[in-house]
Amino acid sequence: MKAAIVKAAGEAPVYADFARPEASSGLSVVDVTASALSHVTRSRAAGSHYSSSGDFPFVAGVDGTGRLSDGRRVYFFKPQAPFGAMAEHSLVADTHCIALPDTLDDVTAAAIAIPGMSSWAALVERAGFVAGETVLINGATGTSGRLAVQIAKHLGAARIIATGRNAASLEALKLIGADDTISLDQDEASLSRAFEAVFRDSVDVVLDYLWGASARSLLIAAAKASEDDHPVRFVQIGAISGAEIALPAAVLRSTDIRLVGSGIGSVPLAHLFGALKAVFDAAGPAGLQVTTQTVPLAELGAHWGHPDSARRTVFVP
Repeated sequence: MKAAIVKAAGEAPVYADFARPEASSGLSVVDVTASALSHVTRSRAAGSHYSSSGDFPFVAGVDGTGRLSDGRRVYFFKPQAPFGAMAEHSLVADTHCIALPDTLDDVTAAAIAIPGMSSWAALVERAGFVAGETVLINGATGTSGRLAVQIAKHLGAARIIATGRNAASLEALKLIGADDTISLDQDEASLSRAFEAVFRDSVDVVLDYLWGASARSLLIAAAKASEDDHPVRFVQIGAISGAEIALPAAVLRSTDIRLVGSGIGSVPLAHLFGALKAVFDAAGPAGLQVTTQTVPLAELGAHWGHPDSARRTVFVP
């Protein structure tokens, strides 16, 4: 079969032949119809993700959509190594397949799955979000952040504050649920004042897709401006702006900031699947929107190293 094969750490996958998987007890062959290019897929292929196994060669892709031998349409997650999702066929545990609603097409399901699950799990599983609370989404202009705005709105957030650098993209977020926006394209002092102002008005949950300098400023602003009896739940999801920050210890002592991460490992797999099912069920009623570009898997070389934060690249065999 044709597949996107990763042969060594740090190398981009190549489109080539790979052994076709065979079904066995508890494992089914999925005829793949779509698989999205995500940050976790790229970092696992590079061997830099914390969940990478380090075993080569393997087929890239952590999730996708397809059909089982009986014709059922499913979304699948975490295929059985060395088989990945970016191939004509994949091998998946039966428990890692979720039936897709008829109202959701394969490409859209593949595109919204991981970013939708990340924000749903972060809000519900890690933050314990309650309808009526205020949510600040740091890094909201990318695909994941845009879905986070929509999901927070769907779950009943009373106020949604979005941050980002692209002014036009920030303004567009107001059309899908953001109440206020903060530009990250300003000097550190001005950004700190803007962050402190919203924390004085009360922020309950922060979803952070960036880490780096803006996350540090947010945490310091929360410590300075949040009321002593008002906890801030800060959920770290992505690290596009940097893997590390230098945070003064007093930030975590001076106010009730509850800093947690959300991702593979910090949320039980069964709960991640629950979040995925919830996203799929909500996609129609909530009108969840994601911009996609569909690309033949044979052309992955032209797209792998050039991810587009404004839309999801979905490979089709």
